[in-house]
Amino acid sequence: MAVQPTALTTLWRPTGRQELELVRRSGWREWPPRLPEQPIFYPVLNEEYAIKIARDWNVPHSGVGYVTRFQVESDFLARYPVRQAGGREILELWVPAEELPEFNAHIVGTIDVVHEFRP
Repeated sequence: MAVQPTALTTLWRPTGRQELELVRRSGWREWPPRLPEQPIFYPVLNEEYAIKIARDWNVPHSGVGYVTRFQVESDFLARYPVRQAGGREILELWVPAEELPEFNAHIVGTIDVVHEFRP
């Protein structure tokens, strides 16, 4: 009997230089632990929203903004309700910082940089 492939959900994450360097050091396989003032890890559900954050927030604050794309097992993501953070297309998942190692274990493949923005 053939094993059914796991359904995957594509997520995006806008990020700055420091966080991206930590992702690179992981072999492009996981997100780094949150800082004490960051209790939530929030990947977003659409590329356009990630672009807006990277371009309009990360660039002014860190001089560069990146948009990453990665896939996570859909069954695992079901535990995180989709949060609407503004308009209809501004959708996020809120992953508590203490659950990030488990979240990382459900990433399939690598975390890829798909956009880079500079001033």
